[in-house]
Amino acid sequence: MGKAAKNGFNPKVFLGKVGTGKNISKFRKDQIIFAQGDSADTIFYLQEGKVKIVVTSDQGKEAVVGVIGPDQFFGEGCLNGQSVRIATASTMEECLITSITKKAMLAVLHSEPKFSEMFVAHLLTRNNRVEADLIDQLFNSSEKRLARLLLLLANFGKEGSPEPIDASFDQGTLAEMIGTTRSRVSSFMNKFRKLGFISYNGNIEVHRSLLNAVLQERSQIDRDEKQN
Repeated sequence: MGKAAKNGFNPKVFLGKVGTGKNISKFRKDQIIFAQGDSADTIFYLQEGKVKIVVTSDQGKEAVVGVIGPDQFFGEGCLNGQSVRIATASTMEECLITSITKKAMLAVLHSEPKFSEMFVAHLLTRNNRVEADLIDQLFNSSEKRLARLLLLLANFGKEGSPEPIDASFDQGTLAEMIGTTRSRVSSFMNKFRKLGFISYNGNIEVHRSLLNAVLQERSQIDRDEKQN
């Protein structure tokens, strides 16, 4: 019976239930989950909602360095020796979040291969995203970075239909995420709207034409590089 139960282990079911070293909490919009400088001894799994990760410099300047969506972990740095939080995590809308102590997380990683596979897949995806963001910052213009960000926030490339980007992603937040000014984001957004790439209906609707424009430009760059 123990073996059958083990073979039937479902990571999402495990994360959706309260247990030893594991709690589930509801957070309201704009609530801080943990703050930069707090003790780091817990990993979080987002069941529902959106969470933004913000880093504040010694001079008080803030930068949004990531947005966490459903079925993603965050705060996992404590597993790699991080004793204090290096960023602040706060909710962008109402959220349902599972918290797991470091001890409980290590135990399930060691005992459940399916959970380990899920977590490793998360780490690899996160690493790929960080690398892509770095390349984006180094080689792409602010306008291209905004286009890519909008596509990511709308979940292009994932299963199902693209999702509207809610109003919590105001132009100031978008500007922080791509490293430019709010006025430039406003200008780019107006341009995208006039070209039919996006539309406003309370939320931001991102159309496939924006993806096509980005892909066409990427193909042209690839062709130019091969010719050179």
